[in-house]
Amino acid sequence: MSNSSSITEFLLAFTDTRELQLLHFVLFLGIYLAALLGNGLVLTAIACNQRLHTPMYFFLLNFALLDLGCISTTVPKAMANALWGSRAISYAGCAAQVFLFVFLFSAEYSLLTVMAYDRYVAICKPLHYGSLLGSRACAQMAAAAWGSGILNALLQTGNTFSLPLCQGNAVDQFFCEIPQILKLSCSHSYLREAGLVMVSACFASGCFVFIVLSYVQIIRAVLRMPSEQGQHKAFSTCLPHLAVVCLFVSTGAFSYLKPPSISFPSLDLVVAVLYSVVPPALNPLIYSMRNQELKDTVWKLLTGCLSVATDCLPSSADGSKYYS
Repeated sequence: MSNSSSITEFLLAFTDTRELQLLHFVLFLGIYLAALLGNGLVLTAIACNQRLHTPMYFFLLNFALLDLGCISTTVPKAMANALWGSRAISYAGCAAQVFLFVFLFSAEYSLLTVMAYDRYVAICKPLHYGSLLGSRACAQMAAAAWGSGILNALLQTGNTFSLPLCQGNAVDQFFCEIPQILKLSCSHSYLREAGLVMVSACFASGCFVFIVLSYVQIIRAVLRMPSEQGQHKAFSTCLPHLAVVCLFVSTGAFSYLKPPSISFPSLDLVVAVLYSVVPPALNPLIYSMRNQELKDTVWKLLTGCLSVATDCLPSSADGSKYYS
């Protein structure tokens, strides 16, 4: 039997059929470019528009950064492997991928909790919004979200890669995922890791309960509003966040908490794509769909870029403009 000290690389799950490898590459490339474009537009819009320099958009900017980091941790390596017909990832590369993904994934979840608190204060305690969510408080809460991600990543990565790996080096996933690496470990070590996973699950459950309670209070406050326009505006700012939370929690929880009896390689692969690849591409669309200010700013950016690109094209009637 081999152990972790003798393993120099891991083998990721990829088909040997060249046509399917190229199909995977094209699909991942399309999703990755969509995520880069969507989150890049959100970041640029918030940075360039002074009207969007508010706590809600500050947290959204942080969330877009985490989305970009999360998808960039897994997809580029998967695309490279699919393009070159390879399955290998180095031991150090796998450990780095696990650390970065857990860090970014955990920080996103913590930030979603902070964003729920932001919506709660804005709707249920509007008179105290400025004092409770000043610039210093927002920076501290964002830093706490990022810090909690780093702490969880250090614990999970250190414990996972300290386990002796007795079942080879083949990971049944397109990236290094902790549940798949645990399948390679010895049974007694697996119990130790399971204990740490339970601690993380308790933290995640606490955040989830906080989000649910926040939205119970928000819905009660919105239903008491006398104005239908006020209700519509409140729901417009809350529904995108709630949709992102549901997508994030449902896919992540199913992937990490599903019983081994329903674990199949193809199902695990689909679920991993749903919780690690699809949300970063969809989140910018979800957040901008019902946010008129963000949509207007993004549209101005797009039209501005198109007008600049048009001005740079050579004119068929007068080529001197192109060289001026």
